[in-house]
Amino acid sequence: YIYRYWNKFGSDGFKRLINEGYFCKNTNYNYVPTYTGPGHTSIYTGTTPSVHGIIANDWYDKKNGKDLYCAQDDKESGVGSASPEGKRSPVNMLTTTITDELRLSNNMQSKVIGIALKDRSAIFPAGHTANAAYWYDGAIGSFITSTYYMKDLPTWVSDFNKSELAKKYLSSQWTTLLPIEQYTESLPDDNKYETLMKGETKPVFPHNLPELMKTNGGLNLLRSTPFGNSLTKDFAMDAIKNENLGKGTATDFLAISFSSPDYIGHSYGPNSVEQEDDYLRLDADLAELFMFLDTQLGRENVLLFLTADHAAPEVPNYLTDLKIPSGY
Repeated sequence: YIYRYWNKFGSDGFKRLINEGYFCKNTNYNYVPTYTGPGHTSIYTGTTPSVHGIIANDWYDKKNGKDLYCAQDDKESGVGSASPEGKRSPVNMLTTTITDELRLSNNMQSKVIGIALKDRSAIFPAGHTANAAYWYDGAIGSFITSTYYMKDLPTWVSDFNKSELAKKYLSSQWTTLLPIEQYTESLPDDNKYETLMKGETKPVFPHNLPELMKTNGGLNLLRSTPFGNSLTKDFAMDAIKNENLGKGTATDFLAISFSSPDYIGHSYGPNSVEQEDDYLRLDADLAELFMFLDTQLGRENVLLFLTADHAAPEVPNYLTDLKIPSGY
């Protein structure tokens, strides 16, 4: 996507990272499957699933004789939500993370927070010793955590949730950022390789989000739109400000995961106008976040890295139609 959409990106998002930083073009995983849970954990532990223990998003636990979700912890409860979505922690991860090692290096003076729409994408990067990890509960449109980290949500998190930003992002149509005829890097908007949202007759723009909410999981729909990235960015900036990250004598670590590209990729595929629009909007969200960091902390006081947790294949039927050997 970096190469494909390069000419459409602004100068202050992806391009700023590449032009002013280092671009690692040939970095690979040494294991399969490259799911979300193993990907995040491998990045932050520096080792592989056979060592860190997060071997998939879900697996069969022979010891207990039942299926296990990677971040599942039935000993914990939700904070900010009473749903099972709160029964989460890093307990199944068997090694330390870079965030753990940072805290250990200075007698726990560093503050570490993980943020994502997906619980596993917030929890594993933040490590075992994190001050907090927050994830999105689409049933209520709020960021929540678990008793592993705290008993009550901080006031600033409660205030953020009360603003009902998720509902506001879903209150209008999802239209393309640019005129749709400019999306020449993608397949035609109306093609047979995309999943059809319930309530739509064609997988095309504009997507009427208020209407689609009624039949596509309510506020959970946010995950499959670029505005899931925007909400994550908004929450991250609130965390930086209210937790005074980067203002102390020790180095703090904020682990942010933008999950919407994954949800949109699953729904529409890597060649869709939806995915291109998502990346153009993410580019703008990143630019806003970087500018905020410049203002809040000063660019000389921030070290930033961006990576994917995994990639996506071409839609097999699309390859087959191109006479490329493929299949599910």
